[in-house]
Amino acid sequence: MREVKTIVTTAGRPDDLSLALAAFACEQLDAPLEPRKKRSVRKISQELHANVIVAGKNRFEYYAFGAEEPFFFHPNSAAFRLKRVARGEVEPFLEAAQLEKGNSVLDCTLGLAADAMLAAYTVGEVGQVVGLEANPNVAFIVEQGMKSYDTTELPLTACMRHIEVVQAEAVSYLKTLPDNTFDVVYMDPMFEEIIEEANNFEALRIAGEHVTLTDEWVREAYRVARKRVVLKAHFRSEWFAKYHFQQLTRMTAKFHYGVLVVDGSKY
Repeated sequence: MREVKTIVTTAGRPDDLSLALAAFACEQLDAPLEPRKKRSVRKISQELHANVIVAGKNRFEYYAFGAEEPFFFHPNSAAFRLKRVARGEVEPFLEAAQLEKGNSVLDCTLGLAADAMLAAYTVGEVGQVVGLEANPNVAFIVEQGMKSYDTTELPLTACMRHIEVVQAEAVSYLKTLPDNTFDVVYMDPMFEEIIEEANNFEALRIAGEHVTLTDEWVREAYRVARKRVVLKAHFRSEWFAKYHFQQLTRMTAKFHYGVLVVDGSKY
């Protein structure tokens, strides 16, 4: 099977900024620059059998090979969820994680970082939030997006800037860590069943890595966590029972959170 490589190109009519951003992406991703030459992104992708990173004037976009729509960073649900938390309303993720100021959080599946932003808000400047993303192109898009996304909304901006993005596969990264490194380890694998209402995640679903929960992943997460391991999955998922998570049911939600409280014993 022919390998799908990654190349970088510019906006349709590149200016100096677009060219500079393209050069930066090439350096960060160790990818070649392909001049646009008035071609569509789809044509470039097909001609070169490649994933395409587009350095536009306002943002980076990632066209995974064969994808119809680009993946780009947007805070998505984080903005209104943070506003609810600021008003004192219950947030299911935070209810499951039970975070406190100064805590440390490892998000094993960063995605668009909405949950990581909520974690960053809760643990504060003295806390730590690290987000893992296995796909290097997705990691690049999200990291650069959180650094440059133009918003005057606080605390959203501060939360985005506080997250450390690490390009790594979750289990491999967990294996490098000592016991009890993070207060909370969070896992949100791609759902086994597609949630129809979540169509805004379709570009991420195509672009991102498709991983499933494994015995090793849960065991390593439990070892690395000091307080608890939190899982997000479809409400019908067998993972909750299989791995002994306490499933926090919500009658109107199609995904639930599950909790493993670390009690000092081996998983």
